[in-house]
Amino acid sequence: MIIERRPSLPVSEELASAFGPVLGQILADRGFASSSEVSNELSQLLSFHQLAGLPEALALLQQGLEQGWHLCLVGDFDVDGATSVVLGLEALRAMGAARVSYAVPNRFDYGYGLTPALVDAIAPSQPQLLITVDNGIAAQEGVAHAQALDMKVLVTDHHLPGESLPTADAIVNPNQPGCGFAAKNSSGCTVLFYLLSALRAHLQQTGWFASRALPVPVMADYLDLVALATVADVVPLDANNRILVAQGLKRMRAGRLRPGLAALLQVAKRPLAHLRASDLGFALGPRINAAGRLDDITLGIECLLCGDPNLALQMAEELDAINQERRQIETEMQERADDILRALQFGDQPDAAIVVYDPAWHQGVIGLLASRLKERWYRPVIALAPGGDGILKGSARSIPGLHLRDALDLLSKRYPGLFIKFGGHAMAAGMSLHESQLPRLKQALPELVAELLTPDQLRQQLWHDGELPQAFISAEFALQLQRLGPWGQHCPEPVFFGRFQLQQQRLLKGKH
Repeated sequence: MIIERRPSLPVSEELASAFGPVLGQILADRGFASSSEVSNELSQLLSFHQLAGLPEALALLQQGLEQGWHLCLVGDFDVDGATSVVLGLEALRAMGAARVSYAVPNRFDYGYGLTPALVDAIAPSQPQLLITVDNGIAAQEGVAHAQALDMKVLVTDHHLPGESLPTADAIVNPNQPGCGFAAKNSSGCTVLFYLLSALRAHLQQTGWFASRALPVPVMADYLDLVALATVADVVPLDANNRILVAQGLKRMRAGRLRPGLAALLQVAKRPLAHLRASDLGFALGPRINAAGRLDDITLGIECLLCGDPNLALQMAEELDAINQERRQIETEMQERADDILRALQFGDQPDAAIVVYDPAWHQGVIGLLASRLKERWYRPVIALAPGGDGILKGSARSIPGLHLRDALDLLSKRYPGLFIKFGGHAMAAGMSLHESQLPRLKQALPELVAELLTPDQLRQQLWHDGELPQAFISAEFALQLQRLGPWGQHCPEPVFFGRFQLQQQRLLKGKH
């Protein structure tokens, strides 16, 4: 590991005047140029007008509302997908939708996204419009199958597209070619939030709410969901995402959150008054995700939808129990992975990447295993588990410098037939392959990573913010840092370097 001082960037006079030299330097080193950029005011959010595909999407949704269509939201089995489903259900109902339902694939039966098999499962309920949330940009077959069954399809997604787009009736994705929306790092829930904000504005202009005596929805009421999705999906906290998370946290601390989230915070023992972005990622996210990893994300969705605090608490306790089971499974898988890597003498002369598989592993937990191995060894990782019928399901995690989806795309071109399918983004991806291809993948991935990354890029760097002056080592300064948040991906919480004398320590939960 390389431990270095974070490169110091110039501090503007306005930033230094507003925050002082120490805080000013910390903010400048994270790309801030003025105090207005730190304020996280809703008025500074990017406008939805630059989203490509917006006119077509709004026309579809307006037609569906006017004609009383059955709208079906097709989600994903993680927190981003679950919050998107809840946002879509609640906002569309508030806008007067006659019938809105949702369908989320069980990963063990249908796999990821809008597949033809999932379309067939949805078809008996006769929806006129499918709205994908947090998926769909790679669902060429599923979209075509739905359209063949006389369903219209609106794709909302944030994942990177492949070489061709699905033939959907409308696509809203900031990462599709030709989209001028600047916030390319938006979560799937954020993309849907922008689309529904645009729909609310459009309907208001046309007199829709007034003519039907409907109250105009307040879109900020859904920011608890958007904040949770943004942190849990580990998207970079750029300026736009920081505003969304900060505003969501502000509302949650003030008690303006749905009963399901309040119940999950209660079982996680996180007090509302001191809620931080890290609590969304480490307390709420894993409990909702656990349902999708081990069984079905429906329980997580229903908990977020629940308006009864007592019933929500029961669901939250059930999610907590599932999460405990998930943690036990993960621990056992990690121990097995350590055994496999030790047998390969991986620690002596480590390869540039890790590909690891065990026939006993749970496919719902391999993403977490890949993350843990990436953190421990600082290597791109693919962890695989049996998917049935001789097919392996894999989950991949990357390190800075390696764009994971692009790397998988390059592998698929160099080795035709290696993957059945794959998709994802820079830091995380998923794939499926025939078990017979595993030896080829184990050889090909390390070779490709060694080709694309330098030895220095394969050494983990710990950046710190220098030594903190004695006068700033105080609770007051710690609170100042907390108030300057949210901190997170690409906007890291400050770390200070120095020599300290350890005066006391104690073991937490028997292991930390």
